[in-house]
Amino acid sequence: MDQFSSTDVTALSKRIDWEKVDGLVPAIVQDYQSSQVLMMGYMNPAALDKTVQTGHVTFFSRTKERLWTKGETSGHVLKLENIALDCDNDTLLVKVNPVGPTCHTGTTTCWDGDQQQESQMVWLHQLEQLLAERKHADPDSSYTANLYARGTKRISQKVGEEGVEVALAATSGDKAELVCESADLIYHLLVLLQDQGLSFNDVINKLKERHK
Repeated sequence: MDQFSSTDVTALSKRIDWEKVDGLVPAIVQDYQSSQVLMMGYMNPAALDKTVQTGHVTFFSRTKERLWTKGETSGHVLKLENIALDCDNDTLLVKVNPVGPTCHTGTTTCWDGDQQQESQMVWLHQLEQLLAERKHADPDSSYTANLYARGTKRISQKVGEEGVEVALAATSGDKAELVCESADLIYHLLVLLQDQGLSFNDVINKLKERHK
């Protein structure tokens, strides 16, 4: 979590237009890793202060008329990463690392459903989570689990083979094949990263660092 001091919290609270929002500022909660929007709640000054002090997102419940820490009964807490205030000083963006599903219905977000169209990055993040789960699965249960069981050398070999296939597809001008081989390469690269205790976010952070 980004470190907040009591001074930072006080400064943030002073910037919020509490009068405009009638003492309850909307707080949009977003997954820090995937950028998926998880839920929306309201915070009063006490809820904001408790969120920062405990590192677990806390709201003011309008129905219970009290402070309510997400996950206080289910254990599905929202671990705070950072908080940002919008340009109108009347809405918070709260980035978190969720523990378990966020919605009380058991879904990842409060907008899950047949009509939801997830972003490409959210889907990629979900794939990475699935690959991580396969690390400890029965090798006979899936190709991914079998890859992990065969070890780093074999996974690395597959990454190399798929890299060559990508280059050959591009050289031949076969765009459909290039897409297929690129998918294979990315999949095996994600498996290799998981095998080494890394994630795609580590790669993205390095690209961002270089871009600067």
